[in-house]
Amino acid sequence: MRNKGRIKAIFCVLLSVVFCAFGVLCVKHRASQCLNFKESVSFLSALSVMPDASLNEQTKSQKPSKKKIKATTSETTPKQEIEDNSNHEGEKTYKIQEINISSGEFSYNDFSVTNNTSYDMNVEKLLNSELGFDFKDTRQAQVLIVHTHTCESYMDSDEDFYFESFYPRTVNNEKNVTAVGEEIAKSLKSNGIGVVHAKTQHDYPSYDGAYDRSYDTIMSYLEKYKEIKVVLDIHRDSMTSDDMTKLKPTFTYNGEKAAQIMIMSGYGVNDSSFPFWEDNLKFALKLQDTCENMYSGMTRPLNFGEYTYNMNANCGSLLIEVGTDANSLEQAKRTGKMLGNALAQVLQNS
Repeated sequence: MRNKGRIKAIFCVLLSVVFCAFGVLCVKHRASQCLNFKESVSFLSALSVMPDASLNEQTKSQKPSKKKIKATTSETTPKQEIEDNSNHEGEKTYKIQEINISSGEFSYNDFSVTNNTSYDMNVEKLLNSELGFDFKDTRQAQVLIVHTHTCESYMDSDEDFYFESFYPRTVNNEKNVTAVGEEIAKSLKSNGIGVVHAKTQHDYPSYDGAYDRSYDTIMSYLEKYKEIKVVLDIHRDSMTSDDMTKLKPTFTYNGEKAAQIMIMSGYGVNDSSFPFWEDNLKFALKLQDTCENMYSGMTRPLNFGEYTYNMNANCGSLLIEVGTDANSLEQAKRTGKMLGNALAQVLQNS
């Protein structure tokens, strides 16, 4: 009896050891799965960017308010960047329509304006008024170029269709709107104007909060470069009709097609943080007028509306859309060079 009891006890101990070992192996296996899952999520998050949103919708954050406003978009989930578009077998295609947008609410000289506010705009008076800042003929940095939605990009070539997988956003600064900003900067420098080009990507890896981040970038540059008078936030627009046709706004100069621009200026009559909105409007009108005088057909109607979009950062701030996602990168870069020339003329004649 004593031997039987001893054998039973040994058996129970061995059985307990087996169960414990099995339990340890299970826990280790599940922990490994969890860690691998977290690593996969982190990797996918690093690759993805938020979808595009139209600047025509007043849904973007407006400093200095800390209220977060989510950008409206037709897509519901982030999408991985598409870098290789070489294989399109079996893909649907959609039309690209080339247009020239020139008619706004009213016209003055050779350009149009769309006034989305209650402000009674006297264009002639504003055009003949002095700018709200003093520009000095010096090579010190007086112009700052930034990109709130840095990853906005264009077509690789001039086409009349696009594939359904087309995704006009990239972190490659040689292919996104930063490349347009670089052309503007080169043009300004060739005209003897000092410029700083901030290439910080504010909309990657997160789209939300891009305006807050670009505001911080603007303020850091204004603190570092005390002579800055002008801040340009360069974007590219996107216009798609109900049948998925994308619109490509172009004009022709010296036999070459280029992307039209839309200058935006904000109205802040009831916003104590935006006291110089009217000075920005003067600047916008002068630039619009000069662009049309130098390069007929270059501008879409000036967009004046009740928004801020960081244009309250300093006197001399504008947001400019260069083309849409249906324009080619070369068309947009060509426009960037012209825009720099026109801006130089405005500043040097002020």
